[in-house]
Amino acid sequence: MRHLNYNHLLYFWTVAREGSIARATQSLHLTPQTISGQLKLLEESVGEPLFSRVGRGLSMTETGHMVYQYADEIFTLGAELTSRVKTGRVVVPAVLAVGVVNSIPKLVASRILQPVLQSETAIRLVCREGALEALLGELAVHQLDLVLSDRAIPSGLSVKAFSHALGSSEIALFARKGLTRQYERNFPLSLDKAPILLPTMDNPIRRALDEWFDQQGISPTLVAEFEDSALMKAFGEAGNGIFPAPVAISDEVEQMYRCRLIGPAIAVEEKYYAISPERKLKHPAVLKIIETARSQLLLG
Repeated sequence: MRHLNYNHLLYFWTVAREGSIARATQSLHLTPQTISGQLKLLEESVGEPLFSRVGRGLSMTETGHMVYQYADEIFTLGAELTSRVKTGRVVVPAVLAVGVVNSIPKLVASRILQPVLQSETAIRLVCREGALEALLGELAVHQLDLVLSDRAIPSGLSVKAFSHALGSSEIALFARKGLTRQYERNFPLSLDKAPILLPTMDNPIRRALDEWFDQQGISPTLVAEFEDSALMKAFGEAGNGIFPAPVAISDEVEQMYRCRLIGPAIAVEEKYYAISPERKLKHPAVLKIIETARSQLLLG
C-alpha cells in the first residue's frame, strides 16, 4: 500500500457506513459496478478481503473492521480540516459509539444516554443494537466505547471488560386501554389464563416473571415471545396481550403505546449496566452517563 487511493478508501468507508453497495450508490451518485470495481482494487491493494457475503448482504471481515476504523479517523480529520479552513475553528464533534442490548427498552436507553446530547462539548452519538455477546465482541476490538446491558458480563466469556451498575427499576404489567379494567380487579390473580406477551427465555426479566407467576399461583396464557422490547409493546398496543415494562418509564409507555398500567410485579426488577473496556472510566461522556443514571436511579 505504498500509494493509498483515497477515492477507493472513501467508497469502502461509504459502503461500510451505509451497509450495502446499493445504498452507497445513492450517497456517492455512482453505479454499483463502479463501486464494486473500486472496492476490488482496494482489496487488491490491501492484500485481503474487506467484505464477506452473508446471504444477500455484506459483512466486514476482521481486516475490513480495522481498515474502517482508520478510514473513519481519516475522513473525520478531513472534515475537521475543511471546517478549519472555512471557519477558522473546528466544529466536528467527537464520537461516542454505544452498543445497546436489544432487550433493553428503548425508552430506558434513551434516558440513560440523554446526558451525552446535553453535554457542553459537542459529541456525536452512534448507537448500535444487538445481542450482548456480539456487542461485547465489538467492544473488545474497540468498535464500541460502551455497552448498555440489562445484565452484567456473563461468566466464562474471555472478554476484557468491566460491568458498572447503573440502577434498576421495578417491573409492572400493562395492557391496552379498554382492556385493563378486567385485570385491575383482584390483581394479580386476575392474570390467571390471561393472554400475555413476554421476553424470550434468555432475558433475565422473563425468568424473574415466571418465578413471580409461580409464587402467585397463576398461569397466564403465553401468546408470543420477543427479543425486542419495542416490538413486544407494539403487539401490546394492538391488544394482543398484557406485557411487562419498567415502572421508571410507565408514563412514556402509557402515552406512546396507548395502554395503562395494571399493577406491579412486586420484587421483579430490571437492572441496568454500563460495560466498558477499562475498569477505571476516563471518557467524560461515559462518566456523565453513569453519574446521572446512578443519581436518578432511572426513576426520575
